Amino acid sequence: MPDPISWSHAWPYLLAAFAGGYLLGSVPFGLLLSRAAGLGDIRKIGSGNIGATNVLRTGRKDIALATVILDGGKGALAAWIASLWGPDASLVAAFGAVLGHCFPVWLGFRGGKAIATAFGVMLVIAWPVAAAAGATWLAVAVLSRYSSLSALIATALAPLYAWLLLGDLQLVEFCGLLAVLLWVRHHRNIRNLLTGKESKIGDSKKAAQ
Repeated sequence: MPDPISWSHAWPYLLAAFAGGYLLGSVPFGLLLSRAAGLGDIRKIGSGNIGATNVLRTGRKDIALATVILDGGKGALAAWIASLWGPDASLVAAFGAVLGHCFPVWLGFRGGKAIATAFGVMLVIAWPVAAAAGATWLAVAVLSRYSSLSALIATALAPLYAWLLLGDLQLVEFCGLLAVLLWVRHHRNIRNLLTGKESKIGDSKKAAQ
């Protein structure tokens, strides 16, 4: 719990939570793992994204799976550590982690789309919402084979799940904020979906989102 002698109010904790979450979220595991596996710079193939979907285009399912786990794990870790200072700090750190993945300082603020990281933070903050959104993503992915469409639908429904499952208005607002950010990050995918140019899960490295 916060030390009332060292800290006069909550703002220093919230700022620290955001900064810590952002720095954790900024770690580009997809890029690091791909380079370590001898796959080169993942930003130069497919969609140019540092996320697991693009890593999968290299043909290395193991590296793609590791990317999903670590990208989700960094979000979960950020939210969990900050939760020691309370739920507000956890939400702030969670948003910081998602922003960090989208705009990592180490990569000139050009990052990924943060679906795995968002899922990780939701597992800590509200696991029933994460479970419902994850099931939605999986169902749409199986039916359509479009990772982007699955993410768009799952994130759009997350605020509804938060209200129906937990009835927490603050959580609904948080999920809505994440949904707006993630939809903005998917603007090219939306355009490609509308024009029939969107690549599907498992497409080769020459495909682009």
